[in-house]
Amino acid sequence: MDAKELKQLRQHACQLRMDALEEVFSAQSGHPGGALSSAEILTWLYWKQLRIDPAQPRKADRDRFVLSKGHSSPGLYAALARRGYFSPDLLPTFRASGSILQGHPDMKKCPGVDMTTGSLGQGVSAACGMALASKLDGASWRVYTLLGDGEIEEGQVWEAAMFAAHNKLDNLCWIVDCNGLQIDGTVEDVAGPGPLDQKFAAFGFAVYTVDGHDFEALEKAFAAAEQEKGRPTVILAKTIKGKGVSFMENQVGWHGSAPNAEQYAQAKQELEAEMARLEVE
Repeated sequence: MDAKELKQLRQHACQLRMDALEEVFSAQSGHPGGALSSAEILTWLYWKQLRIDPAQPRKADRDRFVLSKGHSSPGLYAALARRGYFSPDLLPTFRASGSILQGHPDMKKCPGVDMTTGSLGQGVSAACGMALASKLDGASWRVYTLLGDGEIEEGQVWEAAMFAAHNKLDNLCWIVDCNGLQIDGTVEDVAGPGPLDQKFAAFGFAVYTVDGHDFEALEKAFAAAEQEKGRPTVILAKTIKGKGVSFMENQVGWHGSAPNAEQYAQAKQELEAEMARLEVE
């Protein structure tokens, strides 16, 4: 990955943050914190990793992506729009009545959404079923799923982990957005599910821990995941909740709150300044 490509990826991530912010502000509802923390992860997936064709959203041999932490949908919708699944002009209709962009992804309404999600733990379980189906069909497509570290507290997640390892789903890659915060406080204070690396290893996963905002680190981890044989992979991506907006970073209150007009203006100004900086970098 050369400097030009790295710059473009950083610009994409900044754009996703700007889009997610606009969605939540327009709706005066939604979950900005996790959408902002996962911008680089979604950028890598949709611009580099996934074998997809926006002109054919249901193409049989496409890779599948499941946003298991479905409440972070503003980030996913931004990625889908910027990749050409639908017009970015629709983003301000987020959560509006009749919009294809509901609070949680709906595979029957929104092009590019491979699984309806929202109930935590169920998305990753569906991803396991998809990966097994690919194996049974002798197909080459892979499955990726993004979870939150608060979501890891769901027992169903660990049932899915056992299923994935037992069935040797080496075509399955989990990414955990480890931003350390959930709706009720810090992940450590609410349930303390760590150490995640040791737990996933004990469950039979290949484990890679990376800086989730570092594209070069993500590149290496995803490349390694593709080479794994006989076991699923989990990428533990260390991130900052609310990344890119100074007053949102590492603040649990922005898990599911919309900014007011003054806050939106400040956040937009900060992100636009970052985009301008990237353009002259």
